[in-house]
Amino acid sequence: MTQFIQRLPRQHKVVISIVLGALLLLILLPSEQASASRNTTTAEHLKPGKRYSLDIPTAADVSADNYVTPVMSTATRPQAPTTPEQAEPADTLRWQSYEVRSGDSLARIFNRIGLSPQQLHRVTQAEDANILLRIHPGDSINFGLDATGELAQLTYSLSDVETLLITADESGAFTSSRELKDVEIRYGFATATINSSFWNAGVQAGLTQGQIMNLAELFGWDIDFVMDIRPGDNFSVLYEQRYIDGNYAGSGRIVAAEFINQGDKFQAVRHDNGSYYKPDGSNMRQAFIRAPVAFNRVSSDFNPRRVHPVTGQVRPHNGIDYAAATGTPVMAAGDGRVVRSGYNELNGNYIFIQHGERYMTKYLHLNRRDVQQGARVRQGQRIGTVGATGRVTGPHLHYEFLVDGVHRNPRTVDLPAAESLPAGQMAAFTQVVQQRLAQIEHQRRVMLAMSDD
Repeated sequence: MTQFIQRLPRQHKVVISIVLGALLLLILLPSEQASASRNTTTAEHLKPGKRYSLDIPTAADVSADNYVTPVMSTATRPQAPTTPEQAEPADTLRWQSYEVRSGDSLARIFNRIGLSPQQLHRVTQAEDANILLRIHPGDSINFGLDATGELAQLTYSLSDVETLLITADESGAFTSSRELKDVEIRYGFATATINSSFWNAGVQAGLTQGQIMNLAELFGWDIDFVMDIRPGDNFSVLYEQRYIDGNYAGSGRIVAAEFINQGDKFQAVRHDNGSYYKPDGSNMRQAFIRAPVAFNRVSSDFNPRRVHPVTGQVRPHNGIDYAAATGTPVMAAGDGRVVRSGYNELNGNYIFIQHGERYMTKYLHLNRRDVQQGARVRQGQRIGTVGATGRVTGPHLHYEFLVDGVHRNPRTVDLPAAESLPAGQMAAFTQVVQQRLAQIEHQRRVMLAMSDD
C-alpha cells in the first residue's frame, strides 16, 4: 500500500493528505449534543454534601412514541395487606339461588351450579359447614359468584331469624359466620269457651296446632285433657308474636295462661328460666303427667267392679283405657327405669316403668315397644304406640298407676310436685304474675265488649 502511494504523482499525494487530514479533524471534533452533555455537571466535579438540580424533561418534551413506563423495583413496590379480607363485596356478586331437591347432596348441587370439587372442599373446611351436610328438600342455598365465576359467598337460612354465611377471603379460604335479624316481640291474646272439644275451641280462638298442644302440656299435670274436659270450660292465653322488619313472622312462646275446668281455676306464668309456675311459685311441672297419650277420647274409666267386655265376668279395671288409633304415640308418664318390657297372651305388648321407690306405671296392649328392659326414660319420652295386642276388642292403651304396689286412679291420685321457685325470686316473680294476669283480664274484657257491640 505504501509503495502504491509513492508511485503516485506529487499532486495526487497532496490531495490525499488533505482529505485524510479533514477526516481526522471531523473525528476529533465533538458534536453539539456531546458539547451540551459536557456542559452538565460530571462526576469528577461533584462535591459531597452539596445538592445538585436535575434537568427533568416536561410532559411536552416527552412524546408518546418514545415514552417508557417506569418499572418499580421489588424493593420499593408496596406490599399487599397481610390481613385476609373479603375477595369482593357481596353487593357486586352475581347471585344464584338453588332449591334443594329430593336426593340432592352438596356435591351434586355444586356440580349443577358449575362449581368445582376443589371449591366444595374449601367450603367444607369452614367452621359450621357441616350444617350443609344436613340439608332437606325445599331448603334454599344462595351462591354469590364473582366476576370470574368463582364462589365468593354462600348463604343458607337456618331459621326466619338466623342465616349461615360462608365467605371467601383473599387467600381463597372460607370462613363462616351467622347473621341474626332483630326480632320485635309483641303480644297476642286468645280466649274461648269449650262447646264440643278443647281442640275445636283452640282452633276457633285462632291458636295454632302447636299452641293448642303446648297449652294442653302446660296444664297436663293438673288436668286430664282426655277425661276431665267439659262443655263450658274456658281458657285464655297470652302469647308472643314475632315481627321481623315490621312483618309478622309467627307466634312465639306462651307467657301466661288461665284454664277454668269444671269450675276450678288454673293459672300459669312463664319465668325467665323457661319454666312455668303457679302464682304462688309452685312449679306447674309435676313428677307425672295425667295422661300418657295426646288427648282424644276414653273408652273405659277406672272401675274396680267393671264387667270384662270379652269374658263377661266382673273383674277389676285397675286403670284407664285410652281409645286411639293404632300407632298413636304413648309417652312415659314420668322419669324412671323400664323394669319389664315383653309380651303375653292377656296384656299383649306391655311396658312397666318404676319411678323411684313408691311409684310404678304400666302400659298394656301396645302395638310396638320402643324401649327395652333396663332402659332409663324421661317424662314425655315416646316408649311405644297404641295397639290391639292381647285380649282386647279394639285398639287402645290400658294405663295403670300404682303407689306402694296399690292401684290408684291416675286421674285423681295426688302427684308429687317438682321444685318450687326459690323464695329469693318470689318478689320479682309476683310483679310479673300481676302484670301478666292483668293483661289477660284486660284483653278478656276488651273482647267481651267487642262481642256485645
